[in-house]
Amino acid sequence: MKIDIKRDEQTVSYELACEDLTLLELLTHIKTEIDSSLAFSSGCRSGVCGSCAMRVNGKEVLACTYKPQDGDLIEPLRYAPLLRDLVVDMDKALGFNKIAKAWGLPTSKILNISPKDAEINELQSDCILCGACYSACPVYAVNPGFIGPFALTRAWRYVSDVRETDVTQTIAAVQTKGIYDCTLCNECVPVCPQGIAPKQDIVMLRNKSGVMGYMDPNFASSFGGFDSGFTF
Repeated sequence: MKIDIKRDEQTVSYELACEDLTLLELLTHIKTEIDSSLAFSSGCRSGVCGSCAMRVNGKEVLACTYKPQDGDLIEPLRYAPLLRDLVVDMDKALGFNKIAKAWGLPTSKILNISPKDAEINELQSDCILCGACYSACPVYAVNPGFIGPFALTRAWRYVSDVRETDVTQTIAAVQTKGIYDCTLCNECVPVCPQGIAPKQDIVMLRNKSGVMGYMDPNFASSFGGFDSGFTF
């Protein structure tokens, strides 16, 4: 088996006799037996922590669950500063959770909820912050300040929680470089290892925003604003 790994500005090829290994096991074999200078991240090795997210043939995967094929091209995640080889700095990306105010507020007096209410955001609660959707999102190529899919999914997780009695701060926070900057291209959905659909969560945030009196600024400006002079 031959795989190519993008290492900084060059692509290095490795010929391997290993079979039926995960990509993480293959990378570990390369590091321990062939090239000790290879750098990559890993943690739980069970598809839970998300630290081994990377790109294979242009698609984001978790190395600990992906089975490599002959000719695969392995690359680091996009849009995050490259530290070395397949290791990137996710601090800025994770900081979008703070910008989106994606957390619960201590305003609720509800301590127990029904199983039905718990199911509303159960899937969103499974986000492991691997950054796969962040890397897959084409908006970052032109808008690096975009709050982004996983932070908006996390925002919806709290906005949709019946225990949250005041979501005005979170809804206000996702208006700028947030829900309306998303193109709804769906690129974030197939790469999520947890089966979360950030696109759908963003649509739900848009609906909630409309109910609370917000409007897509792009829609308003396309008609010259409310003082455009049109008569209806």
